[in-house]
Amino acid sequence: MTARPAPGDLLRIDGRASVQFAGGRALTLRVVSVSDRHAYDGWIWLTGYVIDRRGDATAKREIYVQLAGIRSDTGAAAPPRPARPVARSSAH
Repeated sequence: MTARPAPGDLLRIDGRASVQFAGGRALTLRVVSVSDRHAYDGWIWLTGYVIDRRGDATAKREIYVQLAGIRSDTGAAAPPRPARPVARSSAH
């Protein structure tokens, strides 16, 4: 992913984005905001929620990563959906 992420994007952050996320420290992040704070060329500050395999947010993080190293995470669990009321039939 070379385009600038946007709030709502689900990203895979691993060692390609920064060595601090290499190996077992990789994570899936739901972006909340993208900072305009000064960063080195090709790097970006992101704030978001770490998403677990069930799609639940587990922690809020602010991370500094290489833009060229972040990937869209299409294989992550979908966010939980709110329960819908069950439609009841009025027929007797």
